[in-house]
Amino acid sequence: MVQYRIDRRSGVATYVQIVQQTRQALRLGLLEPGDKLPTAREVVEATAINPNTVLKAYRELEREGLVEARRGLGTFVRRTLGAAATDTPLRAELAEWAGRARAAGLEREDVAALFTAVLDERFGAAGTGSAPPTGAGPGSHPDPGSRSDSDTTAATAAAGKATTGSAPAPHPPGAEHPRHAAHTHQGGSRP
Repeated sequence: MVQYRIDRRSGVATYVQIVQQTRQALRLGLLEPGDKLPTAREVVEATAINPNTVLKAYRELEREGLVEARRGLGTFVRRTLGAAATDTPLRAELAEWAGRARAAGLEREDVAALFTAVLDERFGAAGTGSAPPTGAGPGSHPDPGSRSDSDTTAATAAAGKATTGSAPAPHPPGAEHPRHAAHTHQGGSRP
């Protein structure tokens, strides 16, 4: 079962962290269709967050079609996002690179920032839909706009360890912060 880890200093809304960590677990194959997510009560006991925050995250995942709530039974995975299996040669190379970065004295945040910068160069900045210049070099993805912040999070977590408890990647410079995007109001006044 997935265990969430909330980073209160990250600047990322708590419910977004739960959504990102769940997507990451789905992408890495740690959660599969039919798996049950922890109950709101279990998440609250483990993380000391408000149960409504957990429910908001689960509603978002349900809206995306990733999970389904079954009355009286819990919340279950409907489909995966999995393209990044944890036992691929690329993951092994990434883990080796992360080990070299750590041996070189880089902190987790330094590695995440470096990795995010390289992702932005190769795939376009997350959340902007911008593509790298034509001929950006080998390894460029043919559809740079298809990547998301959760892809960055999953790949960054894979660099350190393949658990769902890792903190989200730092927000890329120049992109709108998810917390602010979720709370925009029409007409310039609050409801």
